[in-house]
Amino acid sequence: MSERYILSLDEGTTSARAIIWDKSSRLLGIGQFEFPQYYPKAGWVEHNPEEIWDAQKRACKVAMERANIEPKNILAIGITNQRETTIIWDKFTGKPVYNAIVWQCRRTAEIVDWLKKNYEEEIINKTGLIPGSHFSGPKIKWLLDNVSGLKEKVRKGEVLFGTIDTYLIWKLTRGKAHVIDYSNASRTMIFNIHKLEWDRDLLEILDIPEDILPEPRPSSDKNGYGFTDKKSIWSRSTHNW
Repeated sequence: MSERYILSLDEGTTSARAIIWDKSSRLLGIGQFEFPQYYPKAGWVEHNPEEIWDAQKRACKVAMERANIEPKNILAIGITNQRETTIIWDKFTGKPVYNAIVWQCRRTAEIVDWLKKNYEEEIINKTGLIPGSHFSGPKIKWLLDNVSGLKEKVRKGEVLFGTIDTYLIWKLTRGKAHVIDYSNASRTMIFNIHKLEWDRDLLEILDIPEDILPEPRPSSDKNGYGFTDKKSIWSRSTHNW
């Protein structure tokens, strides 16, 4: 059997990296590409999810070229990412309905002030978080309240929410896996860390439908999260998560 390797995807705030490791944890190849930052208003920060995806794909290909391996040699893939950044996309076309709202963005400050005034203790008790504008829950509410036609798309079951890990896994599996690991879910401010599930009381407070949310899963699920589709990044073969 040929040597097998691990591919790490490091999707950060300003760039996407891919790193190839062997079984002895030796680094064999790195690819890295930056992507644009958008500042539509003072205090607002956005990314184009399709530019993130393009940068991540290119990083993977460069990393494999530098490691001198082929996709069939990759045993598994892991992701680290920029956590609270929020994307909603069309589940049929894969197109984002709006740019990703980055964790640094302050546009939800008024929503957070309202949450602090009325629900701070409940949020802290359930999520372990002090309400803040960088968490995903208020960003989802902002998108639902401000993107024209989005609530109708939600009603029709046409869209999905995800943090960056969810989005990349969905893209890699070509829509077969809509999942999030517990650690990233815990940074949304709508995840009950005691029950390890979406908190329906907090969803009701923010008027967020549970149907658009990914399935929370253990960070190192022994069964994996899914398989990459050969048409996502690779020209051939499939690979386990």
